[in-house]
Amino acid sequence: MVVSLPGLTMRTYRDKQEKANHGMEKGFVHVYTGNGKGKTTAAIGLSIRALGAGLKVLFIQFLKKGGFNEISFLRTQPGIEVRQFGTGKFVRGRPSREDIKGAENGLKEAKALVQSGRYDVVVLDEANMAVELGLIEVEDLLNFLEERPKGVEVIITGRSAHQRLIEAADLVTEMREIKHYYKMGVRAREGIER
Repeated sequence: MVVSLPGLTMRTYRDKQEKANHGMEKGFVHVYTGNGKGKTTAAIGLSIRALGAGLKVLFIQFLKKGGFNEISFLRTQPGIEVRQFGTGKFVRGRPSREDIKGAENGLKEAKALVQSGRYDVVVLDEANMAVELGLIEVEDLLNFLEERPKGVEVIITGRSAHQRLIEAADLVTEMREIKHYYKMGVRAREGIER
């Protein structure tokens, strides 16, 4: 039995399926911010969902470096590229030249890679904090969003999202800490926090 829907021919159905499988007409900007746990986790979850739909993902980390379990797992998955530009140390006080250079290189590489047309979803993990710490300029991040191909979805994470970035985003979620066992002395646990 063939079901006919107004305005939906087999050709338009195939066109819609092709769009669903090879990128989006319009990509939106998501910002996950706030002092609560779960910003990077949300971005990883969205990345896995995108991979499951056959989309290609670029996952750039600005302040992090190392073999976290989730990053080790993502690197084994086809369709995702993970790059880290942090030094692996917390930035305390004035950032080092190495911290600044790493973040600048991360944004520069993100710009080049997104223009390649190979990615449908781009995660800029901890980009909010890179702006907050003065590692990259908010203007440069906004230019990245403006210059990206129109079908690329961008997810930006990190505490202290800049007001101009919040205004430019299509979706903003604030993770707010209400209670955390870390304050009771529980250290990061394998498979849960790292």
